[in-house]
Parts: sequence; C-alpha cells; structure tokens
Amino acid sequence: MRLKNKVAIITGGNSGIGLATARVFTDEGAKVAITGRNMKTLMEAAETLGESTLPLQSDVTDVAALESAFARAAEKLGKFDIVFANAGIAAPSFLGQTSLEQFESIVRTNFTAVFFTVQAALPYLNDGASIILNGSVHTVMGVPGYSAYAGTKGAVRAMTRNLASELAPRGIRVNQVTPGGTRTPIWSPSAPTEDAMSALEARLGGFSPLGRMSEAEEIAKAALYFASDDSSNVTGIEITVDGGATSAPSGAKMFRAA
Repeated sequence: MRLKNKVAIITGGNSGIGLATARVFTDEGAKVAITGRNMKTLMEAAETLGESTLPLQSDVTDVAALESAFARAAEKLGKFDIVFANAGIAAPSFLGQTSLEQFESIVRTNFTAVFFTVQAALPYLNDGASIILNGSVHTVMGVPGYSAYAGTKGAVRAMTRNLASELAPRGIRVNQVTPGGTRTPIWSPSAPTEDAMSALEARLGGFSPLGRMSEAEEIAKAALYFASDDSSNVTGIEITVDGGATSAPSGAKMFRAA
C-alpha cells in the first residue's frame, strides 16, 4: 500500500475525478477527507469509500469555511501528507455573451480558490507533503468560448511552478495533473442521454491518437504517483492524461482513414 498511514484531503471529492482519486487513495491505505458543497452527495461518497473517509461540507470560494473545514480535518485525521486541490467548474465564457459576474465566478472558483486551498492547508502540512493541483488541456488547446476557463487553468499551471519553489525549503512537492476529456458527471448537462454521451465520446475521442476519452480513475492514478513516495524527488511538473491529444495531435484518430 503506497499511502499507508498517510492523510489526504481532496476538494470536490464527492464526484468525478475527486471521487475517483479518493477511492484510489483509500484503497492505497490513506485516511481521506473530502470536501464538497452538496451534503447529500458528500455523504453518499463517504458511504461508498468507507470508514476511513471524512466528509466535510464546504465551498472552496468561501475562504473562512474552507479554513474551518481544513481545521476540522486536521483535528479528526491528523496533519496532512497530501492535498489535492481538485474542485473547479467548466463554464463557457463566449465573447459578447459573458457578464462580469460569470467571468469572475470562474476565476474565483478555478484559480483564486486553488491558491486559498493551499494556504488553508499550510498550517496542517507535514514537511515532505505532496500538493497536487488539477489543470486542463484547455490551457494549450485554444477552444472557442472558454477564455475564462482556459485562463484560470493556465494560471494554475504557472502557480504549480511558483508554489513548488516557495515550498521546497520544507520538502513539500507541488505538481499538477492535467486531464483531457474525461468521463465524469460534468458532461451530464451537454450529454444527458446514453446516446448523447456516446456521440460526445466519439467526437472528443477523435481528437486524440489513442481515440477515446479518459476514465476518471486514470487521472486518479496520475495523482497517486504524485501523492506517493514514488515521486519523492519530483516537483513543479505536470502529467497530462489526454491520449496524446496535446502532445501528438497529428496522430489523432479523426485524421486516420480507418
């Protein structure tokens, strides 16, 4: 067990990549605290994960509530060895159609809250801890209508390097997982039926050489590498899990004859 006796906290751990990561960390022996805004889904997630999981209702954009949740987690589970700043939203921001409030909501959730997640964890971090930030391939793909989202993820990508330098004197490592299109409930509004989801998978999968979307567990296993001692001398980098969409785009399935 690669995370035996370690304590992890995961924001947005009640769904999608966060929940998959909580499951992987728990299976590897960690005690895990998960945060989320919805108490019902939090409790459901905790029930599936088992007794070593602590659910904490908290909105990452509410700094005081976040600090209180982290204090409770440390009191219940002990100081943190792993922090996964995973919570975020994937909202569009089409030029000419976006209000200041919509734009700032994306920035507040996906960038500002990531910084304050790390800051809230700081008093409870063990030396040698691992911090993992959640990025996105939107940083480099130039998808129309997603300027705010891509901008926040580009900011997180830069912050990964800054925090890695700032926390290095304590031996704390800071790295980033960078998902491509991943099968999670985040797609439910745009693909509410099984047929719609199949069509979406075929379209998004076509952008990558390996020809499919990622599974949430595949992102979780990249996070596990950063969380474990396997990456004890690794900091300031990202692992991209996108089937080669950003690293080998000319090999995308959509360009192949068969």
